[in-house]
Amino acid sequence: MGVTRSATAIWQGDLFTGSGTVSADSSQLFRQLPVSWASRTEAIDGRTSPEELLAAAHAACFSMALSNGLAKAGTVAERLQVTAVLSFEKQEAGWRVTRSALSVSGRVPGSDADAFRQAAETAKDGCPISQALKGNVELSVEATLEG
Repeated sequence: MGVTRSATAIWQGDLFTGSGTVSADSSQLFRQLPVSWASRTEAIDGRTSPEELLAAAHAACFSMALSNGLAKAGTVAERLQVTAVLSFEKQEAGWRVTRSALSVSGRVPGSDADAFRQAAETAKDGCPISQALKGNVELSVEATLEG
């Protein structure tokens, strides 16, 4: 059986001068975060964007997938720090997310750099958010094992 999660966006006005909010309905952990076109393409100015929220989702998903892969290999991570940087670029056909670059550093007793990099590649290819992006967005990962 699957699970569902929901969020609500409210928008007022036109694309370029309007603004809106986004809220996490399922968890209610954030409510009415402000969004605008300018915060997507120009200055952030205290607002979020769909791309920032997608980057957060990708970083969280990847960290869980990597943690699981490492544990299954017998090397439980003490700590993983993951950053996802999404590129939102104007193309001939309009704006689109073109890339999600993951960067992870981790403390993983019993692992070596090669095993950690391989686990990171596997997690990049297998996490559900990567699966949703695959074929539409260039995915990459840089993995650094801390000493």
